[in-house]
Amino acid sequence: MTTFVDSIHTALSLISTLDSGLMAIVGRSLSVSATACALACGMGLVLGAWLGVARFAGRSAVLTLLNTLLAVPSVVVGLVIYLLLSRSGPLGFLGWLFSFKAMVLAQTLLVLPVATALTRQAIEDADSLHGEQLQSLGASTLMRSLLLAWDERYALLTVVIASFGRAISEVGAVMIVGGNIDGFTRVMTTAIALETSKGDLPLALGLGMILLAVVLLLNLSIMLLSHWRAAQEAGGGTAPTLLASPG
Repeated sequence: MTTFVDSIHTALSLISTLDSGLMAIVGRSLSVSATACALACGMGLVLGAWLGVARFAGRSAVLTLLNTLLAVPSVVVGLVIYLLLSRSGPLGFLGWLFSFKAMVLAQTLLVLPVATALTRQAIEDADSLHGEQLQSLGASTLMRSLLLAWDERYALLTVVIASFGRAISEVGAVMIVGGNIDGFTRVMTTAIALETSKGDLPLALGLGMILLAVVLLLNLSIMLLSHWRAAQEAGGGTAPTLLASPG
């Protein structure tokens, strides 16, 4: 018990003094996840919005594949990327293995199905309410998806926050493609795993506390955004301007 209490005290000390080693790991982790989230959401929001509106042969198969990708273990994604980026792989000439770029690529591929699936569901629900109205105005499939995405922008902001949460908590794939190299590719999740195995509990606890704080902040942001949106809609403050009926 004394060792556990001492470890917590040391971890809090590392956080309060902004220990350089700890802050470097935190900063690198946030940078990798933010970059991956921006790339994944940039593609996922557009693709998800289009899938929510478009109707084509094989759509059910595409959605089944998309839902399957949501459950793919991160270590499998890491293994695939490792094979692609290895010297004998088709992308080995890039020299990205065990680098910042490889970790961003891994997290991007992990987050992309999440952003796409959540966006598709939100836009499909909106299309069931407003799609006929937009079709009657002559809006094409692409235009409908864009208009509905704008109308559901606050819901899609929640998708972005959830996607960042998925990225920041990832460990398996980045461990494989990043190598957990101190000072270069070590992020919070991989550092926690390594320091725990080494018995350096204070640093692991410190990183764990910060990671929990980040995840808690993300969940609070989603909750507050949902409450704010509900309050605005109840008060008529965010009535859909693009889809509202005239008069």
